Amino acid sequence: MSQAELSREVARRVFASEFNDATYTFKESDDERAPNYALLPTGDRANRVFAVGTLTETEDVGDDSEYWRGRVVDPTGTFFAYAGQYQPEAAAVLREAEAPEYVAVVGKPRTYEPDDGSVTVSLRPESISIVDETTRDRWVVETAERTLDRIEAFQAWEAERDDPEGGSTAPTNEYAQLAREEYDSPVENYRQAVVQALESLDELEATA
Repeated sequence: MSQAELSREVARRVFASEFNDATYTFKESDDERAPNYALLPTGDRANRVFAVGTLTETEDVGDDSEYWRGRVVDPTGTFFAYAGQYQPEAAAVLREAEAPEYVAVVGKPRTYEPDDGSVTVSLRPESISIVDETTRDRWVVETAERTLDRIEAFQAWEAERDDPEGGSTAPTNEYAQLAREEYDSPVENYRQAVVQALESLDELEATA
């Protein structure tokens, strides 16, 4: 196993609604090769993301060369993935896919600031693969669990921090603290997204 593989970051499971709110990015060292992280609003960092959803649309948006955009929908929103000449395998999947299909995407978060001052977040895929409905459903459940874990850790940190009896004994959670400083959305919003995602599976089972 190479050093790059040993040091590769774990891909975080994140729903689209939270991913698209993760507009703040940062590095943890001045080294130009240091990884870029997206700050998740639920109080964690993500250098890589694992997403599964329905590929509903693909389009070659390149000018001089192929540059494919894929629209991947989960129960909470939409991921946009962009792949070009530097991601040839992912680009080939987007080129050849026949939407709608379930896909799994592992990629790095990327932010872009258009002229209107907003920030959009997208995925630069390392890999895209066609998967089945069972894989998508399992991802929804596992992502719900991971999201709730982050929310609970965030709220435990908040409770300790705001407890006048806690004082200096409050546990540190640097990413929760940074998320509280950088984002306006209450972390409880993402619990609602979890409920929405799990209810969508119940609805599918009821109609199956």
